[in-house]
Amino acid sequence: MKEYLLAVSILPFFIVSNQSFADSAKGEIATLTAPPFVPPPITRKTSAKLIVNLEVVEKKMKIADGVDYTFWTYGGTVPGSFIRVREGDSVEFHLKNHPSSKMPHNIDLHAVTGQGGGAGASFTLPGHESVFSFKAINKGLYVYHCATAPVGMHIANGMYGLILVEPKEGLPKVDREYYVMQGDFYTKGKFGKQGYQPFDMEKAIDERPTYVVFNGSTSSMTGDNALKARVGETIRLFVGNGGPNLVSSFHVIGEIFDKVYKEGASEFNTNVQTTLVPAGGSAIVEYKVEVPSNLVLVDHSIFRTFNKGSLGLMKVEGAENLEIYSGKTADNVYLPEGGAIQKVTDKEIVSVAATLEDQIKFGRNIYQQNCAACHQADGKGIPGAFPPLASADYFNADWKRAIDVVKNGKTGAITVNGTPYNGVMPSLGLSEEDIANVLTFVSHSWGNKNVCLRNLMFLRYS
Repeated sequence: MKEYLLAVSILPFFIVSNQSFADSAKGEIATLTAPPFVPPPITRKTSAKLIVNLEVVEKKMKIADGVDYTFWTYGGTVPGSFIRVREGDSVEFHLKNHPSSKMPHNIDLHAVTGQGGGAGASFTLPGHESVFSFKAINKGLYVYHCATAPVGMHIANGMYGLILVEPKEGLPKVDREYYVMQGDFYTKGKFGKQGYQPFDMEKAIDERPTYVVFNGSTSSMTGDNALKARVGETIRLFVGNGGPNLVSSFHVIGEIFDKVYKEGASEFNTNVQTTLVPAGGSAIVEYKVEVPSNLVLVDHSIFRTFNKGSLGLMKVEGAENLEIYSGKTADNVYLPEGGAIQKVTDKEIVSVAATLEDQIKFGRNIYQQNCAACHQADGKGIPGAFPPLASADYFNADWKRAIDVVKNGKTGAITVNGTPYNGVMPSLGLSEEDIANVLTFVSHSWGNKNVCLRNLMFLRYS
C-alpha cells in the first residue's frame, strides 16, 4: 500500500478535474486524468451520483519529433481523459465542445446501455454543452469515442479514451497503474516528414497508416516520459485500442503477463505473452517485475513498432537477481530468413460509365459510400453542422467550385441557402471519374441544376 501511495502521489499534476464530495443532491465530481495516469481506486462502499465533465478541444500537437498534427481531443489529450466510476453509480455526463472547434462532436461510451452509447444524446455543436445520464450496470474496461460523421475521421484524429467501471468489491491492490492506448494515424506525408501534416482520408480508407503510436505520439513513453517501476512491484496496465482500423498485438518485451483480463472483461487468463486488443476494445494486464530492466511496450505486428512509432518504455529499477536473469552468457549468430516477394498476376477491372444513366448510377453509389453520412441520404444535411446539397445555391452557382471542394476538401466559413457553416470537409481521395460521377448524380437530384460532368478535362482546369 505504501508503494501504491508513492505511485499516485504525482497524480495531482496530471489531474484534469479534481474529485470533490459535494452534497448528495448535486453529486460527486469525477476525477479525470491525462495519460499515462489513472485516477485512484474508488474506496467508497456504496453507489453514488457521479458527475463527469469532459471538454472537446481541437488542437495542434506533436505526433513525432518535428511533426505537428491537428488532433481532436477529449480533455486536450490523446487518448482522452481516463474516467473511473464504480459499478452501480449513476453517472451524469456533461460533454462540452469548445467554441474554437470547427466540428460538432459527440461521445459513444461502450459502457453505456442505451441508444448509441449516448451518441445521439451528446451531439454537441461548437460552443455548446450536452448533458445526459446513465447507470453503470456492467463492470469492466470500456472504450469511448466520437461517433459524429464522418466517424472514421473523428476517431482517426484521436477522439477516443477509456472508462473503467470498477467492480463493487474493487480491483485487487497493485503498486502502480498506468493508462496506455494505441491508435493509427494517417498523414499526407511519409513517417517522420518534418513540419505540419494534415489528415489523409485516402490512406485512412485504404487502412495504410503513416503512424501507429501509443498515447498519441511516438515519444509519449520514451526518454523522460518512460513509465517507472521498482523491482518487486506489481503493475496494472489499462490498455485500449482506439483504432480506427488496426488490431493491436500488445506485448511487453522482457515480461510475461501474470494476468490478462481479455477484452476488459471480468475473467482473466494467466501467463500470457501477447494479447490481442481489437479496435474499439481493451484489456487489463498485470505483472510483477522481478529484475531491473527497460521493458519495451510494443505492438508485436513489429513493423508498426520500429517503423511507425508504437513503442514505449518502462524503466524498472532495483536489485539484480542473477538467478532469474543472468545477462549475456553467449554470443550467437543470427541468420535472417531469405524471402521472395510473391506477385499476383490478376488485373484490376474497373467499370467505366458509358452513358449519363451509368454516371448517375455509379455516382449514387459513391455518394452513399462517402457523402451520405454527413450530407444525409436525402441531401438535406444537418442544420448547423453539415450543409445541404438539395436545392443548394452554393452548389448550383459554381460547379467548378464544387469539383474543387470534392477534390481538395474545404475548411472554413461558407453560406448555403442563407445559413452559415464553418467546418471541415476532408479530401475524399476520389478519382476524377468518381468525382464526375458523384457530382453528376448530385446535380440530377433533389431539385439541382442538371449538369453532366462527363468531360473530365473540366476537372483538370478546376
